[in-house]
Order: sequence, then C-alpha cells, then structure tokens
Amino acid sequence: MIRPIPFRSLGLLLCAALLSSCSDSALRNPTAPLDPASAQATASLKGGDVTGALPAKGSLELRALWWNKKHKDVIRVAKTIDPLGGTITMPATGLTIVFPEGALSAPLTITVTSDEKYVAYKMEPSGTRFLKDVTVTQLLGFTELAGSALRTQLFAAYIADDNTKLSGKVPVLEIEPSRTIFSPLTGLPEAHVWVIRHFSRYMLASG
Repeated sequence: MIRPIPFRSLGLLLCAALLSSCSDSALRNPTAPLDPASAQATASLKGGDVTGALPAKGSLELRALWWNKKHKDVIRVAKTIDPLGGTITMPATGLTIVFPEGALSAPLTITVTSDEKYVAYKMEPSGTRFLKDVTVTQLLGFTELAGSALRTQLFAAYIADDNTKLSGKVPVLEIEPSRTIFSPLTGLPEAHVWVIRHFSRYMLASG
C-alpha cells in the first residue's frame, strides 16, 4: 500500500535543517566535529566515520539495508521546489532532502517513493540534474541498524536501473560522498548523510 505523507512535521524540518548544515561542513571537511548547537538540536549527534575505501571499479555490488520491523508500507511524498531551495521530509522513514538556493533554475515538482523492504528511494523526475549539491539525510533508527553498533561501512549508492531488484548483492553505478553520524553518548550510529547532483534511485548499503 502506498501512503502519502503531508509536510507538517516542524520538529523534523528543524532537525533536517541543522543536520544539513552540519553535515555539509562534515562532508567538505571530514575531520571537523559538529558544532555544539547543531549537536544539541539533533539529539546530540556528532561527526563519525567518513566513507573511506570504496569498492573497486567493476565490482560495485553492495547489500541494501533493511527497514526495521515497524516499517511496512511504501511511502510517497511530492513537493514543488523552486530556485530559492526547499526541504522535502518523509517522517515515516526518517528521510530529509535539502535543496540549497540555486540548485534548480525553475520550479520543479519532485516525488520521492520509498522501497517497501529496503532503505532505498526512487527520486523523480529521473534524470533531473542539480546546479548545486543536494544533501540527503537518513536517520538510522528507522533501519535494521536501530540500537546496534555499526559493524560494516555504510555507502550511499546510486542505482542506474529503477527496476533492479534489491535482494542480495546489488550492482550500483556509483558511490556518493557520505558520512555516518554517531551519538556521543552511546557511540551508536544515528544518521547517514550524503550529497547528490542528480535524481534516479538511491539505496543505503553495506559492503
């Protein structure tokens, strides 16, 4: 069942904006810690491991993460983003996409659809390219990693074919620059943040 979600979660929007600002700095400067204000406002998140060694070219096959047991439905959201920028949130899956000013040259209605089983999204219109980096944040409490230590490195992977099945090892076209954010209190992974410049299908994966 596909369930549309309205954009009315102010708390998630505020968290998304702060995560976006601090994660953008972290992606450009991997060793920089999150500033205290951002950390406090985002449940005391702080900078964690940066995506390091990538799979060798020609062998880009990764395992898509599962949603946690509470997630059952396909979720779809749609919103028009204009040249001034904007934010799309999906509270039911913990996803936030932040479009900076100037990322688009004209208003565009963007649709994001979650996968039913895996931490993956179809972002449309497919083929859309952005003039500036768009920041994507996935809260890990909605995934199989909820409350667990991170045992393998996480990747934000671009899948060229929207019809590719996500079971087992999945062939991916490219790996996006990304960073995992950990809680300073528990040391557990809290979120994964990555940047994109084009739309199609993305998944959060492990090696």
